[in-house]
Amino acid sequence: MTADATADGVAQRVVVRYAPVTGRITEELETPRYGAYLRRAEAGPVATGDEWGHFVSRGCGATADVTLTVEAVEGGDRVGETTEFEFAPATEADEDASATGDGG
Repeated sequence: MTADATADGVAQRVVVRYAPVTGRITEELETPRYGAYLRRAEAGPVATGDEWGHFVSRGCGATADVTLTVEAVEGGDRVGETTEFEFAPATEADEDASATGDGG
């Protein structure tokens, strides 16, 4: 266990890159309810490179698909009730690498 790991293995913070990048998706990801949703939906082991397919609300019952890729995990190795999420927009280079299968 690393010096900054929690005793129960729960990650303190998970940095997630998201795509596509739109104003509406950014707004939705940054709401407290979305973090609460991810803590439930992705509870358990987490590692850099994990990719999650989810969706966000576009309003009026409509949704938009979003791909979340774990960029960093701090303080533990699993998502738990106290894990905080930080969202970083994907860049064009990230999306181009993903499209060509050269993501690493």
